[in-house]
Amino acid sequence: MKLKKPKFWDDNKISFWSIIFFPFSLIYLVLFSIDKFLQSFRNNNKTDIPIICVGNIYLGGTGKTPLVKEIFSIVKSFGKNPAFIKKKYDYLIDEIRMLEKTGRTFVCNDRISGVSQCSKSDFNVAILDDGFQDYSIKPDLSILCFNSKQLVGNGLVIPSGPLREKFSSISKTDCIIINGDKNLEFEKKIFNNIGNKKIPIFYSKYIIKNLENFVNKEITAFAGIGNPSNFFELLKENNLNVKKTYSFPDHHEYSKADFDIITKNKNTKIITTEKDFYRLNEKQRQACDYVEVKLRIDNIDKFKELIKLYL
Repeated sequence: MKLKKPKFWDDNKISFWSIIFFPFSLIYLVLFSIDKFLQSFRNNNKTDIPIICVGNIYLGGTGKTPLVKEIFSIVKSFGKNPAFIKKKYDYLIDEIRMLEKTGRTFVCNDRISGVSQCSKSDFNVAILDDGFQDYSIKPDLSILCFNSKQLVGNGLVIPSGPLREKFSSISKTDCIIINGDKNLEFEKKIFNNIGNKKIPIFYSKYIIKNLENFVNKEITAFAGIGNPSNFFELLKENNLNVKKTYSFPDHHEYSKADFDIITKNKNTKIITTEKDFYRLNEKQRQACDYVEVKLRIDNIDKFKELIKLYL
């Protein structure tokens, strides 16, 4: 979904705008429930290959794509032959290109078809980048992502807040990964909503793989992702000299006018995210570089053991 996230979504308290939009959130929840009910009648029979689903309930910016790439590597290390499944949306071409750089990616109008094509080919594990809200498919392992800087925002569903469905839906996940700092209060909130179900919680951080390309340089950074501020903070956390930043809506398509503004300071190095880089044309790519990140998961051995259980 292409949007520039309103600031009130991440307020710690309910804002005036959240109250104004609340009736529309109720309508959204009704429509979502109807769609969920209809999806349950579709073919959700088990396939002959394991399905790992990585999703979120916070709309954008939770790190799904870096995580599925890491899971791909883990599954490969077990001697399996995994492939990615991505539902077809034209505005997701950036994420699709990132996945295709790592491994075979099946892009289909529905995820059931993608998994079917995957199982009929020479692949024996299907990894879904997104799909937590797809009730027509039953994954063997469901992983839910959060970012510690936003978590669930104001806790309301769209458009009053940033959630794609109610927080209580976390009860159907098998694992939670929080990108960022440890948060015991949020962990408590999770356990209060899942009853007696035991869900392992892991923490992760982004490591900049090509950091040496940007050290000792004055930088102009731009991003059109779910939470551009997270990208800018990552640069500053790595002691990079960021002089100017530009934020755009998620999945933004950059025009010549956009780039004229971004590149007006000729004395700085222009950098962006890998996802943004894949949306640029050839001329725009020549004018900038992208930050390549790797996801480092704490207690990685336990996470690998969890993955192996479902293969």
